[in-house]
Amino acid sequence: MKIKNKIREMRLKKGLSQAELAEIIGVSRQTIISIEKGACVPSTLLALRLSKLFGKTVNDLFSLIGKK
Repeated sequence: MKIKNKIREMRLKKGLSQAELAEIIGVSRQTIISIEKGACVPSTLLALRLSKLFGKTVNDLFSLIGKK
């Protein structure tokens, strides 16, 4: 299964660059790039930080796609 996310969309709505978002939540810009591309799955802690920052639930930001 893959995870689809809305991180890029939410980041752009807030007017943040990848570097700015990374600094705010305490990760590298490369981590943000990987998450936005779907190349990596964020830890629970990171998903919760993003959720809080964007004022959305984790389920609003991330969803499973594909077959089991």
